[in-house]
Amino acid sequence: MTKRNTQQRRRAIIDLLNASGEVSVETLAEQFSTSEVTIRKDLAALESNGLLLRRYGGAVPVPQELMSDPIEKVSVRKQSIAKAAAQLIRDHNRIILDSGSSTTSALLPELSHKQGLVVMTNSLSIANALRELENEPTILMTGGTWDPKSEGFQGQLAEQILRSYNFDQFFIGADGLDLERGTTTFNELYSLSRVMADVAREVIVMAESDKIGRKIHNLELPWSAIKVLVTDDGIDAKDKQKIEQQGVQVICASAG
Repeated sequence: MTKRNTQQRRRAIIDLLNASGEVSVETLAEQFSTSEVTIRKDLAALESNGLLLRRYGGAVPVPQELMSDPIEKVSVRKQSIAKAAAQLIRDHNRIILDSGSSTTSALLPELSHKQGLVVMTNSLSIANALRELENEPTILMTGGTWDPKSEGFQGQLAEQILRSYNFDQFFIGADGLDLERGTTTFNELYSLSRVMADVAREVIVMAESDKIGRKIHNLELPWSAIKVLVTDDGIDAKDKQKIEQQGVQVICASAG
């Protein structure tokens, strides 16, 4: 199934859902002459983009009360950042996805268009979402000690496993962006993120422009460790210049 056909099928699924108010996996598989596994991956991708809600055996529309303007604006902004970040990933790349960032999670549907990826993560939810992709990548897990705050595995075992590999790219979100220091976080357990950065050739930070200037005391990654910042076009021109002076490429995604 080509990427174009996949996109056409998913648009058709939304049209059917809007017309009938509910769709079933079995009916969709018959209608599009494809497997139920493929349809489930379609529904998972559409749900991650906020276009429907999966239910047992099928899907229903998103309730209107969950589609308020503030949520929609944030979703569009994160999706635009994810699309821009995905352009940096080549087929067959070996990448790391860190846990705990909804902006990084927005990247997952974009990976369906990539071939032969190897993805390492310390997040169970990311690993499960990767399994739903049409072009399912090779998935690696760090293992380690489960941390409920970051919703990911942490600790020395996770660090040891990471150091056994090397990767092309590491994608990470940020609670804050300090113009002088780098990315900052509320999470006290950030040593694993530094190991992830050490074993990757390129570090790409995905963060919305309103994260700039947040006063958070934990420095996660210094600017010297970061190659690219992917943010939205709401970034102030002076802030963008200051970050670029740190040797970081700044990509501004348009939510329009």
